[in-house]
Amino acid sequence: MQWLGYILKCPICGFKYNLDHTQVIESEHSEVYGEAKILIHSDCSKCKSSVMFNIEIHGPEVFSVGMITDLTSEDSARFKNKQPIGVNEVIGIHKTLKGFKGDFVRVLRKKA
Repeated sequence: MQWLGYILKCPICGFKYNLDHTQVIESEHSEVYGEAKILIHSDCSKCKSSVMFNIEIHGPEVFSVGMITDLTSEDSARFKNKQPIGVNEVIGIHKTLKGFKGDFVRVLRKKA
């Protein structure tokens, strides 16, 4: 984890991440093959943006993809095992929005 602090930089402002603001959400390791997959959530100390990094290690090669998010690290951990939204849910949202008259409070109270 220590070496990640040296290579991970905020894609918004370029500031190096502070490991105190970085949390491993999920990881898989294979020492036999020298491979690892790591999902990390980090908050930038400088610009306060949040980013999730998917890091894959294959021997000496390291691949990293970052995604800006509004999720907290707790949200990321909570949602990681959730099922994707289904077709029926998308159709339901579409129907709700089709009849939407601009009153979010009324719509959200109805669902609760």
